[in-house]
Amino acid sequence: MPEDSTRTFLILTLLRVSIFSLAGLITFKLLMKHLDPTNKRKANAAKTATELLDRLGLKVGKELSEYELMIASHLVDPSSIPVTWSSIGGLGSVIQEIQETVILPIKRRELFSNSQLTQPPKGVLLHGPPGCGKTMIAKATAREAGCNFINLDLSILTDKWYGESQKLAAAVFSLAEKIQPCIIFIDEIDSFLRSRNVQDHEATAMMKAQFMTLWDGINTDSNTTVIVMGATNRPHDLDKAILRRMPATFHIPLPTLSQRVDILKLVMSGEPLADNVDLYRIASQTDSFSGADLKELCRNASLYRVRDYVAATQS
Repeated sequence: MPEDSTRTFLILTLLRVSIFSLAGLITFKLLMKHLDPTNKRKANAAKTATELLDRLGLKVGKELSEYELMIASHLVDPSSIPVTWSSIGGLGSVIQEIQETVILPIKRRELFSNSQLTQPPKGVLLHGPPGCGKTMIAKATAREAGCNFINLDLSILTDKWYGESQKLAAAVFSLAEKIQPCIIFIDEIDSFLRSRNVQDHEATAMMKAQFMTLWDGINTDSNTTVIVMGATNRPHDLDKAILRRMPATFHIPLPTLSQRVDILKLVMSGEPLADNVDLYRIASQTDSFSGADLKELCRNASLYRVRDYVAATQS
C-alpha cells in the first residue's frame, strides 16, 4: 500500500508539473507574440502572400515559413504586369540581346539541356542614367519569360532584432526556389550591395555575406531557374563580388536622336496631335533627355493645352 501511495503521489506530481509547464509555455508564447512589434506586419504579410499565391495558382502556401510569407507578399503576377516590349521605345538592340541570352534559355530549356554553358544567367545587371527604362525592361523580361517576379523591397530585409535580417535574406532564395522560374528584382541595388568596407555595421555586413552565399547556392544547381536582376545608375559603387555574380550586364544609355523619335511616337500614340507637330524637331532639340524626361515633356505640353483651352473659354 505505501508503495502504491508513493507511486500515485509521484504520478500526480509529474502530471501537475507537466500541466504547469505547458501552461507556462503557452503563456510565454502568447506574451512574446503580444510584445513582438512586427507581429501585426507579419500577419498582414501572410494574408497578402496567401492571396497572391492562390491567384498565381502556386500550391506552396502551407509549406512556407513566416519569413517566406513576408517575402511572398512582394510577389507580382507576371501576367498582370502592364509592361511589354512594345511599351519600351528605342531599345531594340538591348531587348533583342535580353531575349536571346535570358529569356530564350528559360522558355526553351530543352534546347540547352545538354550544355552547362548555355544555361540562363543567375545574375543580370541593368545600369545606366535614371529614367532610361531599366525597371520597365525588368518587368517586361518577367512577363515575356513567364517568370514569377519578386519585387524585393529592401526595407523588409532590415530588422532591428538580431538574426531576423539573415532569416529574411535566406527566405528570399528559399521562396524563389520553391516558386521557380523566378526573377528577384532589386531596384537601386547599389544602396544594398555596395562595396564593403570596415565601416559597415556588423549586421549589414553579415546580411550581405549571407546574401552572396545563398546566391552562390543557386549557381551550383543548373536545374534551378532563379535570376537576380538588379538596376542601378551607379554601377561602380557595387561590390566586385556582386558584379562577378551578375555576368549578364546591359548598359541602358540615354536615347539617341532616332531613339528619342521612337519614344515620342510611342508616348504620343493615341493622343490628339495637331498636324503641325514635328516630333523629329522636338527630338532634335531634346539632346540629353531620358525617356522619362520626354514623357514628362509631353505630359506638360498636354496640360498646357488644356489650361489654354480652359482660359480661352472663361475669358
